[in-house]
Amino acid sequence: MQTAFLRDLAPSCPDEIERVAEGMRQTLIEVEGEARGAAMYTQDWLRARIRWHLDPAQTQARVVLAVGAQGQILGHTIFRIERPDETRIGLISTTYIWPAYRRAGLASRLLACAEDWFREQRLTRCCTWTSATNRPLIALYGRHGYQQTDQGPNDLTDTLMIQLSKPLLPTDSSTP
Repeated sequence: MQTAFLRDLAPSCPDEIERVAEGMRQTLIEVEGEARGAAMYTQDWLRARIRWHLDPAQTQARVVLAVGAQGQILGHTIFRIERPDETRIGLISTTYIWPAYRRAGLASRLLACAEDWFREQRLTRCCTWTSATNRPLIALYGRHGYQQTDQGPNDLTDTLMIQLSKPLLPTDSSTP
């Protein structure tokens, strides 16, 4: 496996936005099946959702890419602060690694990046929501200390969604 580095998506680069939107669509297809997953959201909606995460007037978020040595995008994650006016939590919105680059630790590195950023924002808890059938993601998060804390139906489908959460502790004694 080649060396990869993590960096934030360049908001002015439509090719990067397109690649992340394609990854979001592939996530839906893998979890919901071809017919349902492809029909849930249009590519325009997915691109708009990425741009929403990049707009500080809308939310405090990051879109982080795993990039290969030749500059190709191997995967991504999107995470944000949820409920900014209440008890703030970190929400990992989506993570996708392209199949050829899986099993190399990229998803774990992206997850650690999100957790580190949440700690920098002084959040005490983070979570993600996923389909109860998304075994690979559930296993990944389980290996990193997440536990199921909630469940409910997807608003668009009859899929059971589960919340996986983890308390965040400071990484060193200098962090309150």
